Formats: sequence, C-alpha cells, structure tokens
Amino acid sequence: IKGIQAKKNPTGVSPSDFFDPLNQIREGFSQIIDNPEPNRICIIPSASYGMGIVARNLQLEPGDNVIVAGDQFPSNVYPWLSLEGPNAVRVTYIPAPKGTHRGKMWNEQILDAIDTATKMVTLGHIHWADGTIFDLKAIRKRTKEVGALLVVDGTQSIGALPFSVKNFEPDALIVAGYKCMMGPYSIGCAYFGPYFDEGLPLEENWKNRKDSHIFSRLVDYQPEYQPGALRYDVGESSNFILVPMLLEAIRQVNAWEPWKIQVYCKHITAAPLEALTQMGWEVEGSDQRASHLFGIRPPMGLDLLALKAQLEKEKIFVSVRGDAIRVSPSVYNTEEDLYRLVEACKKVGAKERVS
Repeated sequence: IKGIQAKKNPTGVSPSDFFDPLNQIREGFSQIIDNPEPNRICIIPSASYGMGIVARNLQLEPGDNVIVAGDQFPSNVYPWLSLEGPNAVRVTYIPAPKGTHRGKMWNEQILDAIDTATKMVTLGHIHWADGTIFDLKAIRKRTKEVGALLVVDGTQSIGALPFSVKNFEPDALIVAGYKCMMGPYSIGCAYFGPYFDEGLPLEENWKNRKDSHIFSRLVDYQPEYQPGALRYDVGESSNFILVPMLLEAIRQVNAWEPWKIQVYCKHITAAPLEALTQMGWEVEGSDQRASHLFGIRPPMGLDLLALKAQLEKEKIFVSVRGDAIRVSPSVYNTEEDLYRLVEACKKVGAKERVS
C-alpha cells in the first residue's frame, strides 16, 4: 500500500530509493541462503529469467552434456533444450525410479550419470512435484571432480528448507519469490558464483552499468557493467510496489527461520502421514523428502482427479502432479488440517471400493 501511495507523488522518490531497498533485499536473501557476499545476488522477475542468464553465459563445446532431473518444472528444461541444436549439446534426463527408497535411488542415478562430458547438472533443491530432496553436497562434489557446473532451482524450497551457499557451493541458485519466500508474483532473487562474474546480462538497462547511481552522469555511457551479480538485475528492478513486498516477506522468513518452519511442518505431518501409509498410500521416508512439500501416492486404482474434486468440496487444497497428490503445508496449518486430508482420502477410497 505504501508503494502504491508513493507512486502518486513521484517527486518524493530520491536516487537512493532506486538502490537502497534492493541492497536490503540482497542482504536479507543472503541471510536466508547463508551467503557472505550480497553483491552475488541479483533481482529477477522469474525463474526462467534466471535460467536464461545461465544459458546465455554457458561456455559450451560440441559433445557437452547437461544433466537434468526428470519431470522438472519446464522453466528448468526449455533453456537447455534451446541449446541442443546450434551447439550440439546433449540434454540427459534422469527419470525418477519407481518403488520404495525412491529418493536414495534417484540421487545415486544422478551421480552415476555425471562424467567428463558433463558441462552442468541442473535440478531443484527438492523436486517440485513430490518434494524429493536432492543430495546437493554429493552432487557438488562429483561435479567438481569433472569440472561441471551445479545450477539449482530453489523456488520450491528456499524460505522453508535450510540452504547454505557455503555448504552446497552452487554456481547459480535461482529462486522465484512467490513461493516459500512469500513474496509477490513477478519478482525473485538469484545467486551467481564466480563462474558468472564477467558474464553478459540478458538485457542492457541503465542500472546494470558502472556508476549508474550517479544520476547526473547517466549520459556518460559506461562500457563496464556493475560488479558481481548486480549486472544481471532485471530492468526496472527498483519496482516501487513489488520490492517493498518482497523485502517485508524476506524479513518475515528470517524472523521465523527456515529450519524452524521445517521442524514445525514435520511435527504436524508425521502422525497423519503414518495413518495414510496404514491405508495403503505410498509416502517417501522423511529423510528423503521435504516436510513442507511432499507427494502422496494412492493405492492402485484410486482416481486422483476424483480425490482432488472431493478435497475441494471440503475446502482442502492440494495439487495433482504426475502420479501423486502434492501436499504443501506451512506455518498456517495444523495437525488437524492434515487429519482432514486423511479422512477425505479414506472417504474417496471407500467410495471407490463400493463402486
């Protein structure tokens, strides 16, 4: 509301208003991801924009291989498909295995696929459809051995699941701000490591250039970009409405702390998920998935779309993703909410058996 009100009187906007709130976002987001260098954070409008920066700056050779986790969100697939033809780059998908211990087997298969032809491994911190946790530390170790990049889509996890740049050492971490960071749509943050320090931005806007904070010298056109990741800021990154919203959301996430959100979600889901497994539903072990986002797979023959319709009637809102129901509780949920989900699943199962 303050941002909208400020737009009514643009004479009250000073040069510092274009930069100071963004620096506060860089610092706050750096706290969330344990990043000691805020200038490695840029402002992006979407995950696809961040991945586009990665794609533009990859130094590729014929025969290079990009490894992608199977059934990823399209924003982390289409940029690499666009590289296949002109650069003779091969995109290798590692599909999710079936059955129990799915997460463990999936991570092993990703590690086995990395070889000297691998240029980059790109995947989520968790899988967007069912919350499978990818072993980023082991994957990072393997990519270093072969000289490959690690690019992480953190949209489904950053803000609710602890993440440390110092621990995982990604070359890039791309995060849309409207999910676990609780920000508005069309703004997010990205971390870029040293590989991208001298890269080219997707667009040539005035703020991406050196000394852009000196308004009186904007027509002294600069050949140099801003240092670090600041060169990658989207045009009009100072958005006077979205920036205050994202900044306040980041402050709230840091006040709550992602590890506490994870502990809380695990607490309210443990017993209800055990009840679901007793009913024949498949739920990955808690050590292989996130607690704030996970998939539950029904017994053979149960109609997922019928279940979703029943849940909506009872004002329980989940998503159908592939062969699973995706459940994403947060701090506003209680254990009672999860038991309502269990009862609705039981009700649909009973109807299916009668029919």
